[in-house]
Amino acid sequence: MIKKKVCMLGAFAVGKTSLVRQFVHSIFSEKYQTTVGVKIDKKTVEREGEPVDLILWDIHGEDAFQTVRTSYLRGAAGILIVVDGTRRATLDTAFDLRQRALETVGAVPVVFVFNKSDLAAEWELDDAAIARVHQEGIATVKTSAKTGSAVAETFEMLVQAMMGNQ
Repeated sequence: MIKKKVCMLGAFAVGKTSLVRQFVHSIFSEKYQTTVGVKIDKKTVEREGEPVDLILWDIHGEDAFQTVRTSYLRGAAGILIVVDGTRRATLDTAFDLRQRALETVGAVPVVFVFNKSDLAAEWELDDAAIARVHQEGIATVKTSAKTGSAVAETFEMLVQAMMGNQ
């Protein structure tokens, strides 16, 4: 059995926990619960007929008072960095987290997940901003943890990239 550690990073309240819940349990809750430290979940997916255990590290959000401990990142095979499309500042946090993560774990696959696509009318980020991220060689995807839109596909994209790095 192949096991891959995936770290979920992002600013405070971007939807990391909601994305994991939607992916693992197919549920969404409007009730917000802040993550303290790290919450670990597991989901088995198949790639080319072979099971792959994803060990999902949902790491607390970063804000002015709290930074991500790099020790949480060690051993990561892939990283999902979540951006809240309704809050432009979360993109700056995402770039900072990406830089620190790559310094800690090296060149592992990273996907920027632009979450809350169900609130598109309220977005502060436009397609040009997302295109600029993509032009920098960073994989991007728009998701909605609430509706489930593109959530499974996001994890599948990361699995494909991680398995290509074996």
